[in-house]
Amino acid sequence: MVDFVEGTFTARLAPEPTTPVVVSVPHAGIRTAGFDAALAPELDVRGDADLYVDQLYRLGQDGGPETFVAARLSRFICDLNRDPDDVSKGAVPEHPAPRNADGRGFIWAVTTVGEPTLIRPLTLAEWRARTAVHAAYHETIDRALARARDRFGYAILVDGHSMPSRGRSGHTDTGRDRADIVPGDREGTSCAAALTDFVSAHFARNGFSVRPNEPYKGGFITAHHGRPAERIHAIQIEMRRDLYMNEQTFVPNPTGVSRLQSVLADLLTQLPTVTLY
Repeated sequence: MVDFVEGTFTARLAPEPTTPVVVSVPHAGIRTAGFDAALAPELDVRGDADLYVDQLYRLGQDGGPETFVAARLSRFICDLNRDPDDVSKGAVPEHPAPRNADGRGFIWAVTTVGEPTLIRPLTLAEWRARTAVHAAYHETIDRALARARDRFGYAILVDGHSMPSRGRSGHTDTGRDRADIVPGDREGTSCAAALTDFVSAHFARNGFSVRPNEPYKGGFITAHHGRPAERIHAIQIEMRRDLYMNEQTFVPNPTGVSRLQSVLADLLTQLPTVTLY
């Protein structure tokens, strides 16, 4: 296991891949140290974090995936599932071409419930320090996927996330209950349809409600790395947080955690059996 960019993320690449599957978890981290000079001191970074998702996939543990990349930094520092140029003028005034309109891009200026995350805008140098983390994270994913494809002829990236059980005020589905599991494939463009169908059926067989691409279709990670024509497939998997934790207190539910760990372990084991070509 290796830390990159002063502990901003962790990665493990097996000496020789034994599976085409690579796992990414970009939002479970809550670290801010070294990047927190502009962060609002009263901000609770757990609020929009995908807490415990790294544990659900058992990253770095026995029975977990052999190849993975997982963020340790909070997404409020930099969102690794966004393009680094997806920033607002208010968050990075010196950026030459800011294009974010809602304040929740690569640099989050507000939370999904509208609370400010910053006490001041970032300088261009602070933004560039964060883009270095982004570049290193995605270069590591690229390397892992290339090694898997070289060995097996194709690669599968599973991008692990969690979501509030109901849409918040900053979401497109405000106030609506969500399915237990939302596989996202960028409307069929980031992976073969057979992969999405298999993931959906796997969770349905295990008693979960499933709704592909609603309300999350996948972000920068699936769009950037998912290239089915080049035999690299990427799928995002969102899981309702109330399946495994209390959303108000952030305390994990051991029964829910154990259930999802088992279902995810089975999924990662079975994905290489899917016929994609």
